[in-house]
Amino acid sequence: MYVHKLKIGSVELDNNILLAPMAGITDLPFRIICKKYSNPGLICTEMVSSKALYYNDEKTSKLLNTKGEKRPISFQIFGSDPEIMGEVAKKISKNADIIDINMGCPAPKVVKNGDGSKLLLNPNLVEKIVRNVVENTNKPVTVKIRKGWNNDNINAIEIAKIAENAGAMAITIHGRTREEYYSRTSRFRYYKKYKSKCKNTCNRKWRYKNSKRC
Repeated sequence: MYVHKLKIGSVELDNNILLAPMAGITDLPFRIICKKYSNPGLICTEMVSSKALYYNDEKTSKLLNTKGEKRPISFQIFGSDPEIMGEVAKKISKNADIIDINMGCPAPKVVKNGDGSKLLLNPNLVEKIVRNVVENTNKPVTVKIRKGWNNDNINAIEIAKIAENAGAMAITIHGRTREEYYSRTSRFRYYKKYKSKCKNTCNRKWRYKNSKRC
């Protein structure tokens, strides 16, 4: 892998090695250990619920504890209410260096509420969410997606363009559909195809994803 410096919006990273947000894994102690021994250019929190943060859920708020951590840090949030997502973005901006929106999680408890990868079926809502988050923070906004909902609904190009036009500064793509979960090899051949279709943000800052978490 070619290691080089990376810039996402106004945030300059020492390298292009990124610690992905992984539910139940990337908690505060894990992030500190990874930063100390691997020194990734960017570390990310676990995925956190925007509604829980909006209603000041104490347990959820603790997931965004960054005491003692080195910067930069990306906070990943999920939700499907544009207004709440915007308010939460405003709320966490004082501590986050980057705000990442999860639109790729396949978990049933997330999808049943219209969040995560379910948003891939609603491009108009994707646009509203990204735009509302961007308008409510002065920090770079990034978006994580999957290649589509299922093999009949592969629309990563469309969603990436929408996110880019709404102000997203980088896109992460998980090369599986929601229907595939983690059941087969991630389709890396799609990445170049998607990248070539996004002329600005995605060509410069496209991130590859092969995680076995959300």
